[in-house]
Amino acid sequence: MHQDIVPLCAADIQDQLKKRFAYLSGGRGKDGCPVITFPDYPTFSDIPDKEFQNVMTYLTSVPSLQDAGIGFILVIDRRQDKWTSVKASVLRIAASFPANLQLVLVLRPTGFFQRTLSDIAFRFSRDDFKMKVPIIMLSSVPELHGYIDKSQLTEDLGGTLDYCHTRWLCHRTAIESFALMVKQTAQMLQSFGTELAETELPNDAQSTSLVLSAHTEKKDKMKEDMKLALQEGHSILESIREPLARNPEYSLNQDQLDNQTTVQRLLAQLSETEAAFDEFWAKHQQKLEQCLQLRHFEQNFREVKVALDGVSQKISTFTDVGNSLAHVKHLLKDLANFEEKSNVSVEKARALSLEGSQLIENKHYAVDSIHPKCNELQHLCDRFAAEIGKRRNLLNKSLELHGVLETSMKWCDEGIYLLASQPVDKCQSQDGAEAALQEIEKFLETSAENKIQELNKIYKEYESILNQDLMEHVQKVFQKQESTEEMFHRRQVSLKKLAAKQTRPVQPVAPRPEVFTKSPCPSPGIRRGSENSSSSEGNVLRRGSYRRAKSEMSENQQVRSGSTGDEEESLAILRRHVMNELLETERAYVEELLCVLEGYAAEMDNPLMMHLISTSLQNKKDVLFGNMEEIYHFHNRIFLRELENYIDCPELVGRCFLGRMEEFQVYEKYCQNKPRSESLWRQCSDCPFFQECQKKLDHKLSLDSYLLKPVQRITKYQLLLKEMLKYSKNCEGAEDLQEALSSILGILKAVNDSMHLIAITGYDGNLSDLGKLLMQGSFSVWTDHKKGHSKVKDLARFKPMQRHLFLHEKAVLFCKKREENGEGYEKAPSYSYKQSLSMAAVGITENVKGDNKKFEIWYNAREEVYIIQAPTPEIKAAWVNEIRKVLTSQLQAFREASQHRALEQSQSLPLPVSSHTSPSRGNTKAVRKLEERKTDPLSLEGYGSSASLPKPPEKGKGWSKTSHSLEASEDNDGWSSAEELINSSDAEEEGGAGPRKLVPGKYTVVVDQEKGGPDALSAKSGDTVEVIHEGDEGLWYVRNLSTGQEGWVPAGSLSTLIGKSKSAQCLSSSESGTGSALLSNSSSCSESCNTTFSDLKG
Repeated sequence: MHQDIVPLCAADIQDQLKKRFAYLSGGRGKDGCPVITFPDYPTFSDIPDKEFQNVMTYLTSVPSLQDAGIGFILVIDRRQDKWTSVKASVLRIAASFPANLQLVLVLRPTGFFQRTLSDIAFRFSRDDFKMKVPIIMLSSVPELHGYIDKSQLTEDLGGTLDYCHTRWLCHRTAIESFALMVKQTAQMLQSFGTELAETELPNDAQSTSLVLSAHTEKKDKMKEDMKLALQEGHSILESIREPLARNPEYSLNQDQLDNQTTVQRLLAQLSETEAAFDEFWAKHQQKLEQCLQLRHFEQNFREVKVALDGVSQKISTFTDVGNSLAHVKHLLKDLANFEEKSNVSVEKARALSLEGSQLIENKHYAVDSIHPKCNELQHLCDRFAAEIGKRRNLLNKSLELHGVLETSMKWCDEGIYLLASQPVDKCQSQDGAEAALQEIEKFLETSAENKIQELNKIYKEYESILNQDLMEHVQKVFQKQESTEEMFHRRQVSLKKLAAKQTRPVQPVAPRPEVFTKSPCPSPGIRRGSENSSSSEGNVLRRGSYRRAKSEMSENQQVRSGSTGDEEESLAILRRHVMNELLETERAYVEELLCVLEGYAAEMDNPLMMHLISTSLQNKKDVLFGNMEEIYHFHNRIFLRELENYIDCPELVGRCFLGRMEEFQVYEKYCQNKPRSESLWRQCSDCPFFQECQKKLDHKLSLDSYLLKPVQRITKYQLLLKEMLKYSKNCEGAEDLQEALSSILGILKAVNDSMHLIAITGYDGNLSDLGKLLMQGSFSVWTDHKKGHSKVKDLARFKPMQRHLFLHEKAVLFCKKREENGEGYEKAPSYSYKQSLSMAAVGITENVKGDNKKFEIWYNAREEVYIIQAPTPEIKAAWVNEIRKVLTSQLQAFREASQHRALEQSQSLPLPVSSHTSPSRGNTKAVRKLEERKTDPLSLEGYGSSASLPKPPEKGKGWSKTSHSLEASEDNDGWSSAEELINSSDAEEEGGAGPRKLVPGKYTVVVDQEKGGPDALSAKSGDTVEVIHEGDEGLWYVRNLSTGQEGWVPAGSLSTLIGKSKSAQCLSSSESGTGSALLSNSSSCSESCNTTFSDLKG
């Protein structure tokens, strides 16, 4: 009876097989039938049916289908059992055996009783077994050998077959495990192959690379698994063949041979699977690698195409053909630099095209996509080379044209210089004129090779580059050439006339001899006729001589007139020459700034250059370059374009400077930053970044030379303006040029002053609150105060302090100069703040007895006196004048305020008009008194009362707290406020109230005087007057030496210029003790002002 049994594995029923109640020894019957042995097993009847069925099913499945088809021989060993057990065993086997049976051999019990019982019972129970095969009861083992050869039986059945149940079980388990492994490996390879075949190729290089990496990783794992499986199969095969290895004469049984065949078949199958997979993987890997190559090619193509498009777009902007020879050379250099930089992209494109061709040669699957891209790259490279060549040819053509124009202009300039250098006086002589003619003719011989011959030929030859501006330039050069030739022609005509002119000798006229011989005593009538005739001839002679003289004078006038015209033309040429230099240097300056900004400043932000920048240089671009970009934009966008508008009228260029004076203040900021920039450069000058940038720019000079360009440029302008003013004195724009020159010099002074101002340390307040810085300089200073010990007084008299003074509109600062160690800007001095004096409480004494370089600055009505010694009298005069201007402006401001108060307090009275023009005190007394009451702030009546005058600052408040801040004994050159010095001024201090007394001599007007009446004198500050006599109420009658006019002026508005007084003249701003505010030798002008400086901090 057969049942559908599920195939089992040895591993599944390993425990059941280990019981060994039945086994497959590997023996075969005579027909090759497999032999299954049922050994003596006492508990056979206790084996569960399921286990028995599993073992039977498995054992019958082991032999090949061919052998199993013949049928099995069952050997049942029951020699030690009872008949009842034998019967039960046979019946059970017959009922559950799942395969065909060929023969059943039963070794019956060996006991006499049991053997007899079995014979009898077997006869009567044969039909109970219901088997289709014969069952043979054997009494002994030898009988068994009659049916099965001993070599096919195990030792327990008297045979010689080598069988180990444990080894057999191990082999079966390993073979089945190996078979399963081979099956699973094949399935995994098939699944992986399907996955690879269905994978879509990515569209970018990164994804393709990831897919290739993932697939390669899986492939390697598969290969490792196959390697392990192969090792396992070979290990099993070696185990099966182990008996042969021990004994070469050993013969494997059929089951062992079947096992060996099975393992070999599995190994062959695994090898075939591996080979098929390797072949598939090679194709798949090649496809992925080609895909990756394609994606890289496409990505590089896009990048290169963008770069080439950018290059093509940028080269299309190279339309400028230059406006000068230097400009064209610069453009050619820029084109060469651009070509060098662009060649990087072009070389990449050519290399990529070559790479694409190589892919095509290697039979890439995407030839249709690669080939057009290679053609496009080649086309772009060829087009770039053609464009570069075209631009270079145009620029070379422009260079050639500008060379011709420059040569012509140089020839014209040399010719004009030649004409200008020929002295007119020497050309008046015949030899001088001939020598000048020879010079001119010799110079004109060079015209053929230096000047433009035909204008139309130039237009035709250089048609490809001639734009509107360049054509106008050619026309101007040609016109200049024609004008120069015309000047030479006029000069030649004049010189030829001078060379041809000969001095004609005067021929004397003698009386005719026949007259005297014929009539030695002529009659009166004859005498008269003779006299008349002689006089008539004399008149003719005189008229001829006059005509010749007049003709010669006319010629000389023409020569002089021509010379004047030539001189004017020469000056015009010189002005154009200066203008050309200004424009050319301005263009070069702008180009240099741009070169620095693009080649250095911009590269500091370039990520590719970051590795070259040192740590100390990072984020320091603003320190290194300052506001150079602001300067560049001003010059490039504004100033250069405006300068070009004056190329035809260079004498008016001063207006261009005047209109942009505010913008020139950017240089002050740049110069103030220059010390920091210099210091940073010295720290980082060896940085590889600067060397790499300099190499790229092909600069011979390092960066620091270019950082100095703005400083050099701002100083260059004043030299060019001076040169232009020299040749434009009689021109329309001369005043503008002079004003522009003064303004530029003022900017230079402001820049220089600001460089010193930023070096002040220790000042607590804001320096900008002190007003504009007017002057600064170093002086020797003595202090001389009313209070103090005699020892301090003596030290002050003989020990000067070295102080650097800063004069502001509202204060004067005293600082100590300290030289710093180092080089360049690091050696620049710094200034330690010591003290400051408010200009509201300052007075000056212009002359100090015994030294024309000294003057006094005193404070609070001479409570503090500072004797200042300048390096030179000129510096002293400049400082005194500047301080006088400050005090005078304060006086004027106070005067206007007082006038306003006086007008509010007084009544309106009619002014009597005097009919007298002579200086009469009596007739003008009332008028002057009333005018002074209303308008003159220097009279007490103008104030109303002294109580309304502002008091001087108290100590410890406002400026007075800093006025005594000289340190005690800093190198014995300063004194503290605790040791105020005793007054030891050499100048005489003259105090007291009352009108100023007349001192004969000349005076300087220090306050502008408006004409307030018919006898009053109008004068400006700075005019020199001479005193004629003294009037009443502080009025003096003077003569203005500049205009010659005479009139009355207030004595307080004058300062001694030349006089016999031994007292020093001074201008002060301290209030007199009695409240008068007269401007006298020691009087005050600004202490009485309403303006105070108590809010300023010292």
